[in-house]
Amino acid sequence: MTASSGRALRLTVVVGENDTWKHRPLYSEIVHRAHAAGLAGASVFRGIEGFGASSLIHTSRLLSLGEDLPVAVVIVDTAPRVRAFLPQLGELVTDGLVTVDECEVIRYAGPGDRPGTPDTEGEKSP
Repeated sequence: MTASSGRALRLTVVVGENDTWKHRPLYSEIVHRAHAAGLAGASVFRGIEGFGASSLIHTSRLLSLGEDLPVAVVIVDTAPRVRAFLPQLGELVTDGLVTVDECEVIRYAGPGDRPGTPDTEGEKSP
């Protein structure tokens, strides 16, 4: 059963898996700050191949090139909450890619969710 749906923003931060912030993996710092900011959720995806500004191709297929693979942190929440979080990324991400795009959210009810809870637009779901 669908608990809520509506328009939202998807924030994607692509960094290297070896990037750090004060001796902690950068992707982990982003996730913990998103949690502290009360964002709806964050997921980290490890890439298997990619290149960025350095033009070096990183791949998991070759042992010698399997270092510093791309990592994407994806966060989806309402536009005001995502936009309020962006200044923290400016502090953290010095070498990486940050994208923000609109998306439609369809969230399925979990064990603690109730049908008819407010969606991202503030209206009741069917």
